[in-house]
Amino acid sequence: MIKKIIRYGFFVVFIILLSICVFHKKDVQAVNLVDGIENFPESYQGYLEELKKQHPNWSFTALYTNLDWDYVIQNENIFGKNLVPKSYNDRWKNTKPGEYNVEVDSGWVDCSKQALLYTMDPRNFLNEVRIFQFEELSFNSSTNSVDGIEKILYGTEFYNQIVSYLTSSGSTVTMTKKYSDLIYSAGIQSKVSSYHLASRIKQEVGPFLSHSSISGKVAGYEGLYNFYNIGATSSSEPMGAIINGLKYARDGKGASEETKTKYLIPWNTKERAITGGGIFIGSSYINIGQNTIYLQKFHVYDTNNGELFWHQYMTNVLAPYSEANIIYKGYANSNLLDLNINFIIPVYNNMPEIQEESPAINPSDFEEDNTKVYANVQTTLNVRSGPSTSYEKITSVSKNEVMTRIAKGKQSGELWDRVTLENGIVGYVFQNYIEEVPEIEVEEIRLSIDNPVIQKNEISKLNVEIYPLDAVEQAVEFISSNEKVVKVDDYGNIYGVSSGKATITVRAISNGVQASIDIEVYSKVTGIAINVQNITLQEGEQYQILASLEPDDANNKKIRYISENSDIANVEENGLISAIKTGNTNIKVCADEDENISQSINVNVIEKISEEDLSFSSNIKVDGNEITGIKEENQTVEKLLENIMTSEKYVVKIVDKEGNTLEDGDLVGTGAKVQIFTNTDTQNVVAEYSIIIYGDVDGNGKINSVDLLKLQRHILEIEELDFLSQKAGNINKNGKKPTSVDLLLIQRHILGLKQIEQ
Repeated sequence: MIKKIIRYGFFVVFIILLSICVFHKKDVQAVNLVDGIENFPESYQGYLEELKKQHPNWSFTALYTNLDWDYVIQNENIFGKNLVPKSYNDRWKNTKPGEYNVEVDSGWVDCSKQALLYTMDPRNFLNEVRIFQFEELSFNSSTNSVDGIEKILYGTEFYNQIVSYLTSSGSTVTMTKKYSDLIYSAGIQSKVSSYHLASRIKQEVGPFLSHSSISGKVAGYEGLYNFYNIGATSSSEPMGAIINGLKYARDGKGASEETKTKYLIPWNTKERAITGGGIFIGSSYINIGQNTIYLQKFHVYDTNNGELFWHQYMTNVLAPYSEANIIYKGYANSNLLDLNINFIIPVYNNMPEIQEESPAINPSDFEEDNTKVYANVQTTLNVRSGPSTSYEKITSVSKNEVMTRIAKGKQSGELWDRVTLENGIVGYVFQNYIEEVPEIEVEEIRLSIDNPVIQKNEISKLNVEIYPLDAVEQAVEFISSNEKVVKVDDYGNIYGVSSGKATITVRAISNGVQASIDIEVYSKVTGIAINVQNITLQEGEQYQILASLEPDDANNKKIRYISENSDIANVEENGLISAIKTGNTNIKVCADEDENISQSINVNVIEKISEEDLSFSSNIKVDGNEITGIKEENQTVEKLLENIMTSEKYVVKIVDKEGNTLEDGDLVGTGAKVQIFTNTDTQNVVAEYSIIIYGDVDGNGKINSVDLLKLQRHILEIEELDFLSQKAGNINKNGKKPTSVDLLLIQRHILGLKQIEQ
């Protein structure tokens, strides 16, 4: 198959409100490599345990890719990335209009999603033959030998053949070495399994020395060789892919001198081509973590932590499948199957419970089933990877062993059924040798849980027992009486959604037998929000604290208020503060459930100022020491001062949030302060009022896209706003933290759709 590497990328632009863009850092793939069958998911273990019985020296490494299965398929299911022969049936091929049977390479077309689901699921290939697509491909002198290479090359013109080649001038050079000698040496130098290199050569150029990539006779490229079709990207020109590969053999397609030296370019001898190509494969794939045939075909992992799904050695979606067979035969013919061999097998998140069927198998030959069957044989019954004896044997089951038939064969001729074994293995058995198990119905369901009271956002497992234990159909469904309070999945995992009570019912699908259990969700207090942090009150004044607990559905909603010095200011159970005498104290606002969840309000009590000495017009709102309600026409210092009446006893000054004095024409913004001084002491503030302009988050007195950006960054927890800026962003004026609803209200104000009420 001709090599074809397709690079692609994506750029996601997320526009919030007024073309505000947030760029997300690319996540680094968190990969975990774990040795041992016991560290694989259960759906893998049955296959691997069977292989371990056959070959005790084999070992298995789980490659947890941390990639979601659907995400992987989506990124591989791109036109031209994975191909199948045009001669295959339509189940193998992409049948979308405009893409169906379009030749990407000569005789090769885009594959179907079903083909990807089948070929990418490692569980389909955990048998003695196909597992070699997961073989770790580093060179190992204890397993690699010239004799073994010869056995891999058997049946080709490379077998037991002395190497000869043409120079660029047309002269013939005959070496004393055989192809197997060159391949073995290439394995040592490249640190790549020489068996893998031999198999790769057979896969890429076939069995004949006359293949154009290695004949040395292509016009304009005489004396050049490319045994692995490196750089042989597809082209619509005649022999385009071959010529592209020979261009690479000539000069690396413009590669640096350092690169060409590394890969022994030009490949003007067969030894340089075989060895240099091996070094290329090792450097470009195996030595960066793509060290199995599967990982070279499907770029789901490498050690560079870069973008995935583009660095793929081949486009034939079945290349790992077919190359595994070649490697297996090489090992088997060399009697090497019982040596120490390690296999690295990928695992994805959220894989389907049952793997996808091969497109080679006609679904119309089967009907869905869910029947318990047993092996009606004298000794054992073989379980195969497909519905005929031509498919590989996976395992065997003993006489009377029970299986679940998931698809009943209705083929013409021999009938085969698809079954799952108790250990999770999925395969095919000959229908003549199985019988249905007499049905035993569910009579009782018993439910239990460690604690029927769960916390919000907690996941708890419901224990389900089916009686009698040998009931044939044990499938059940889980039902929540109120999914807004409790959700339950198909595995009995209970999720606390919000505070309240709900009943979980478990019902047998076969006959409706059911049982129920009551669950209560308790929502803990996680935080507390208050409407003020600092307040100045005159003697005798009162102020109502607005406080709320988070989350909204917390079970214990009681709030306690505690004054550090009730002689200065006391506070009632409902949060009403009364100023008693001059001084400074703190009011602690805490959750009754947990006193550590609290906020503190600083209260400054000053002498009573008569309305004759200081008063505010009805055009603005004064609450405690906060001023709101300033309309746009009154937003300059000069206009605001007109709404503050004082006697000669007091002096008024307006400063910005940094404390700088504002002039008459300056805009007043959020965080600015109205300061009151006596006319005899203009250094010490008697009373101070903080100004809030709703929507003016940045405090410059204007409402624009900058305010949107700052509030958005606060909501996304990128940048923390101060207390007054948060209040300015709470357009709803509900005393809670700003949300996306407040963002929308600011946007509508900027666009002139609806003005913010001050």
